[in-house]
Amino acid sequence: MPVQLAIKRMIDIGGAFFGILVLSPVFLLIAVLIKLESKGPVFFKQLRTGLNEVPFEILKFRSMYTDLCDVSGVRQTIDNDPRITPLGRFLRRTNLDELPQLWNVLIGDMSLVGPRPHVPDMLAAGRNYDELVQGYEYRHLMRPGVTGLAQARGLRGPTAHSWVAIRRIVCDVEYVRQFSLLLDMKIIVRTVINELKGGTGF
Repeated sequence: MPVQLAIKRMIDIGGAFFGILVLSPVFLLIAVLIKLESKGPVFFKQLRTGLNEVPFEILKFRSMYTDLCDVSGVRQTIDNDPRITPLGRFLRRTNLDELPQLWNVLIGDMSLVGPRPHVPDMLAAGRNYDELVQGYEYRHLMRPGVTGLAQARGLRGPTAHSWVAIRRIVCDVEYVRQFSLLLDMKIIVRTVINELKGGTGF
């Protein structure tokens, strides 16, 4: 396991560096379009829970109007959310708003693959996740990921119903318990296929 984790980190560094380098023109274009569309910063920063429950600041392209952004993350996005800009809808649908997280991967806050990072005290079905799902804390034994097993299985979007939230956490814990480099590769391939089919963002 330690050897696989070390290789995983090397893959993260190489993949994130290569991704930032190759996608830099896309980064620049999105940044310009965000500035042209609405006032405010290009990036949206938010506190998330990372490895061993250590908090870190996640980066995203801003997809909401600045004065309507919820920095706490407690208020989840809903269908046709009025806080989201027209460009933001496209970025979220295609998951392009997540691209700056490659920087989080590069500096070690995140991994390319792992449980998606939650905001502290995140709610699902009106309850804290750690109260709703037994074993929730196990998901913090791995670095959070840009994508994960739950996302590869299509479990994305709001968690107004407890069973949706529970299924995601079950996937996260399953990933932690069964981690291997082969599983990471399968998740990445599945994620790419999902995105090529039209994206799974919300």
